[in-house]
Amino acid sequence: TVFLNNDREMPLLGLGVYKTEDSEAETAINAAVKAGYRLIDTASVYKNEESVGKAIAKCGIPRKDLFITSKVWNTAQRLGDIDGAFYRSLERLKLDYVDLYLIHWPVPGCYLGTWQALEKILDSGRALSIGVSNFQIHHLEELKKVSGIIPAVNQIECHPLCYPKELIEYCESEGIQVQAYAPLARGAYFDNDVMCVLATKYARTPAQIGLRWAIQKGISVIPKSVHPDRIASNGNVFDFTIEDEDMAIIDTLDE
Repeated sequence: TVFLNNDREMPLLGLGVYKTEDSEAETAINAAVKAGYRLIDTASVYKNEESVGKAIAKCGIPRKDLFITSKVWNTAQRLGDIDGAFYRSLERLKLDYVDLYLIHWPVPGCYLGTWQALEKILDSGRALSIGVSNFQIHHLEELKKVSGIIPAVNQIECHPLCYPKELIEYCESEGIQVQAYAPLARGAYFDNDVMCVLATKYARTPAQIGLRWAIQKGISVIPKSVHPDRIASNGNVFDFTIEDEDMAIIDTLDE
């Protein structure tokens, strides 16, 4: 786990459920929980909060031991219906609170007002932490001008082929935890020569090398899968360390 800037703990590994069908959610979440995952990341726009909620209720893990994230979509931001969107997410998830609530995208002309609405949700205790997703440095700088609350998390695309070092370093300097979505690049680096050589060296899969690379940088990862064997394999990344020189080689794959 990592400690967020409001002293709450967040797992370094979670299950992403983007494009997970209702029929697959229960299987995926059960497999994840069995493999030791405790973070589940969803969003209103994924249209699966209801099935995720049912799976959470049935998974056998006490609510306090789970870390549930959801996000407010662009439409609700444009309509100024942040509170309504949040309540509907809670209702679909059948939860009293979420651990983390994110602004999904920085909608121009909207995201500063959205953030102020999230502050009130945080004050109410219905979200234990608030954060952002897909924010660049200039968005975060704008937030700073209107708010004393620093986002707990910035969830961005990050993997060996997409390594926004400057943004990550900025977040670290500001006390914002980086979380990587699409950390497997939807399979795009599985055939990469460097990743395959390193996978052989460490007796792992390229996917495990990519996830371990991020985790060693202190970046939380939320790989998506609906296959129990892959979910277990993706979680099996805490019992080895990539050497510094190999980490540096992976850094150079950014394209």
